[in-house]
Amino acid sequence: MSVVFSPESEGYLYETIEILYKLEYFGHKESAVKYVIDLAHEIRDTLPNCLKKQAPAYFERYGKGMYYSVFKKNNNTSWYVFFNHEDGIYYIRYIGNNHTCSHYLP
Repeated sequence: MSVVFSPESEGYLYETIEILYKLEYFGHKESAVKYVIDLAHEIRDTLPNCLKKQAPAYFERYGKGMYYSVFKKNNNTSWYVFFNHEDGIYYIRYIGNNHTCSHYLP
């Protein structure tokens, strides 16, 4: 099984580093980089074993027939990873968190 990040989801992770640092969630940029790298590694290493749910229709703007899994990083933040799964490949199309997309979920 393999996990592949779309260019858009990979770009979002890079943007997240800047956002976390500029909004002072982390005092050092290196800490924000480590947080995002750890998140990406966790997604890549565990997504095939995570509970997956059918993504609501709202998320079809990122792809048809998607699923999502939740990655809880701390008491304040959960990350939602939206993907297609076919032939052993998990193709990540969108990543959001409870601050950006959870209100669209059941």
